[in-house]
Amino acid sequence: MSVRTLVVDDDFAVAAIHRGFLEALPEFEVVGEAHRGGEALRAVEALRPDLVLLDIHLPDMSGLEVLARLRARSGPPVDVIAVTAARERETVRQAMSRGVDNYLVKPFTRTAFLDRMREYLAQRIEVQRLGQVLDQDEVDQLLHNRPRTPSMPKGLSAVTLRLVTDALRDSENDLSAQEVGERAGLSRVSARRYLEHLVTIGKAEVQPRYGMANRPAHGYRLT
Repeated sequence: MSVRTLVVDDDFAVAAIHRGFLEALPEFEVVGEAHRGGEALRAVEALRPDLVLLDIHLPDMSGLEVLARLRARSGPPVDVIAVTAARERETVRQAMSRGVDNYLVKPFTRTAFLDRMREYLAQRIEVQRLGQVLDQDEVDQLLHNRPRTPSMPKGLSAVTLRLVTDALRDSENDLSAQEVGERAGLSRVSARRYLEHLVTIGKAEVQPRYGMANRPAHGYRLT
């Protein structure tokens, strides 16, 4: 059975893009769109979606308030993935505390969006496979499937790390720290910190290359 999905974004064009992305995945069915928080809450009651793709910046109320009301309502539970340009630490923390199932920061590529939807689908299938009462191993398995990055160095963000990873994934060639920074919206120094972390945990590797004046430089690519 397909995942009935409600797309919530104040920008009509962006909502249409997200709908188009989802149509590439046969496991998902878009049952509606909403462009305001109140409209989203009414749509959830009327359409009973399995999943809401929720923007945080809405004209009548914050997406965080929508999330809180969804978690407080009676009726069938609904999963929520934040799809938003809001990347402030406090916003992400509040979304997590209110039960967001995943968090995808704009701007992102079509590939990154589809990858995140597949991650969600895999976890949803795993939850449905398990029985009503879980043992400790099954609880640990579900928690470990949640999208998080263990042992992040101080000062690094899992959300920004995802942007850096996506920049490398979407390139056919290795990228310098400067090039990654330009694609992820970071300074060269910040991009290099994230790239070095990816190398440390074995998710990226350094490729020798030459920069201006034929000086030795470094390129990075995913392993």
